[in-house]
Amino acid sequence: MATIDQATLERVLSGVNVFSGGTRRVELPSSGALPLADGVVSFVHVVAGAVRGHPPLASGCTLGIDRATQTISVTQPSTPGELAAGGALLTLGDRSVILDAPNGAILAVGELELTDPSALQMMPDFVVVNDFAALEPAAAALAAQQGTPPFAATDARSGDPLICRMMATTVLLSVIRAWAEKGCAPDGWAARSSDPFLDRVIAAIHRTPGREWTVESLASVGAMSRSVFAERFRAVVGQSPASYVTDVRMDAAKSMLAAGNTVSGTARELGYSSDEGFSRAFRRATGVTPSRWRTSERTPIPA
Repeated sequence: MATIDQATLERVLSGVNVFSGGTRRVELPSSGALPLADGVVSFVHVVAGAVRGHPPLASGCTLGIDRATQTISVTQPSTPGELAAGGALLTLGDRSVILDAPNGAILAVGELELTDPSALQMMPDFVVVNDFAALEPAAAALAAQQGTPPFAATDARSGDPLICRMMATTVLLSVIRAWAEKGCAPDGWAARSSDPFLDRVIAAIHRTPGREWTVESLASVGAMSRSVFAERFRAVVGQSPASYVTDVRMDAAKSMLAAGNTVSGTARELGYSSDEGFSRAFRRATGVTPSRWRTSERTPIPA
């Protein structure tokens, strides 16, 4: 995990702007479920109760806070994959997600369109912030009011669409900042630079991690010579292109296995010619085999 300096974080956040999108308040009964559609950037603030995710929300790095000492720590939820009242979730819509509330929950849900979707290209599938209300109290209070009068998306008073968009942007940026500022961002997450050619390469890797990437093919995407590309990539990202591709593949593999994909299917989709080669790479990255990861992370989807 990487520690993001303030200047870099500000640069990343400056590219994130909400174009449109509605917010709503959702009250889930006990054992109720809420699907979050793929292809839509969504944020969820848990106003009351708790929810679980299918596939699991655990991203390997979530934030907790000791209210007595105001100490912030990187931790895991007490119940794996559970997000309690005050917590926040951001999903980029790369795949469908189902939230279920074993004992009921009240949620503020925003479905957003960004002016530049590539601004979040390097974000993981889920950004999970436990006790967002303690880390960002002002933004959490704002989030809790989303979808309720006078801020409901159906309210047609003059200027309300602009106000709602500004509120949604504030909440979205606050979730990302709380997650990234405390050390939850994966290595290379903030590598987006003022160089559009290098940005193009990074976006291509995340879009198709299973492609047979070579330094030559990546340099071609960035319209650079092999030597210039390799040097520039290492200087900005802090690791070699090959190492970065492997890290992106392993992150994708974790998500796919947690969602129930087979080891063989995951290996093939991520460009590995054999299960053995994929398993060796996965074990080097995580310390466990893909099959063990799949068993430990997978949870049943509620009926």
